Amino acid sequence: MADETSIFLGASRKPDDNYQRAEQLLLQYGNRHGLITGATGTGKTVSLQILAEGFSNAGVPVFCADIKGDLSGIAMIGKAQDFLVKRADQIKLDPYDFQEFPVIFWDLFGEQGHPIRATVSEMGPLLLSRLMNLSEAQEGIMNIAFRIADEDGLLLLDMKDLQALLANIAERADEISSRYGNVTKPSVGAIQRTLLVLEQQGAAHFFGEPALRISDIMRTTRDGRGAISVLAADKLMMNPRLYATFLLWLMSELFEELPEVGDPDKPKLVFFFDEAHLLFDEAPKVLIDRVEQVVRLIRSKGVGVYFVTQNPLDIPEKVLAQLGNRVQHALRAYTPREQQAVRTAAETFRPNPDFDCMTAITQLGTGEALVSTLEAKGVPSMVQRTLIRPPSSRLGPITRDERRKVIDLSPVAGQYDQTIDRESAFEMLQTKAKDAQDAEAQQADSGRSRWTIPGFGDDDRPPPQSTGRRAPAPRPSNRQTVAEAAIKAVVRSVGSSVGRAIVRGILGSLSRGR
Repeated sequence: MADETSIFLGASRKPDDNYQRAEQLLLQYGNRHGLITGATGTGKTVSLQILAEGFSNAGVPVFCADIKGDLSGIAMIGKAQDFLVKRADQIKLDPYDFQEFPVIFWDLFGEQGHPIRATVSEMGPLLLSRLMNLSEAQEGIMNIAFRIADEDGLLLLDMKDLQALLANIAERADEISSRYGNVTKPSVGAIQRTLLVLEQQGAAHFFGEPALRISDIMRTTRDGRGAISVLAADKLMMNPRLYATFLLWLMSELFEELPEVGDPDKPKLVFFFDEAHLLFDEAPKVLIDRVEQVVRLIRSKGVGVYFVTQNPLDIPEKVLAQLGNRVQHALRAYTPREQQAVRTAAETFRPNPDFDCMTAITQLGTGEALVSTLEAKGVPSMVQRTLIRPPSSRLGPITRDERRKVIDLSPVAGQYDQTIDRESAFEMLQTKAKDAQDAEAQQADSGRSRWTIPGFGDDDRPPPQSTGRRAPAPRPSNRQTVAEAAIKAVVRSVGSSVGRAIVRGILGSLSRGR
């Protein structure tokens, strides 16, 4: 069986023979990433569960998403059921011990676990644009918004901060366009409408403070086991774009915050990305490049990323090439695309002369998989047809009361439950707007008082009494002096420069004569 340097996955056999060879994942290569694939109902969740158990027992913290609630059973001790005991006998798992694992439940909505939040600034314009499915022009405006927030010292913490900033940008569209490029009010309005839809879908619960501390998902217990952080994602899957964006944000935060450790004896954290195809569906190239960069470089931070999905074709080739540990459950090949998926999966393994890999993938039973992990010097092992071991924790979901008990006893209980709303862009922009209004009012008052001179129109004389008849309007006088009439006659009669000189002379003589 596995020792302190490896995780026991199951036992393999040659065709028509008993299971005899233990298949293991070496902990020193646990940060070389991995892939778990297979059709629905073939055992992917159980494979994820036994890997999480193995890493936890080795002192490695784990973060994983629970899509259907089945993974929550890892928090409770397993029970000896007939089919589990039979599986343990088949693969010679002796002793088959049952245990519960240290679990922290999380939930973006705060209903089935501790709330998880991130600030708008931490999410950044790229991931926000992906989350909101913005056009290229709208993404440009989002980048401008973050640039202005940095320059003006505006904290972007929650949704209302971003909404207030966008409203301010719309008011200053002409000014901002001259500095950063074209910013139109209709484009800003489109972003604001998308934000409103996002808010109605529940994303407002995610943005805010207190933000998740990476250290809280990298905890270990007093007995040296790694904590397993389980994200309740059944409701979150109603908005798959938010789910994928959140997990990508978390990977990016791990990449940015953790120090370089090279190749440790075991990972610092293992990250399971279930329903991984949601990350890449209709994703722009810049986002796929970002995922590839994170997956490629985060290994040196001691973090292993394991993608779980139905079809290996769901993962881009550049990312797929980074995944050294593979667990392939059964695939069906009824359609041309499914046949292509089987072919692709078979070609990614190091061939085994004892069986045809492509044929075996379509014939695997439930709980059976083709396994290939990295061996000495990081070389992929020859693919083996493997019967996956049964889990030590409970198989299936836990009850609501059991979940509540785990949450109440959690090491982070009470740290994230209450939202903090400190002064940020929303309040700062409101203050600026109020100060501007006060300044305008003060300027208007000073303008009126400038023309109020004592003794000239603002005296204490009572207003004239009305007689009931409308006073006739004063008629302008048409009388002219002799001098004015003479000047006008000269102006009408001459238009040349000489005439203008004569006029100036006459005006001068008249002024001297007065």
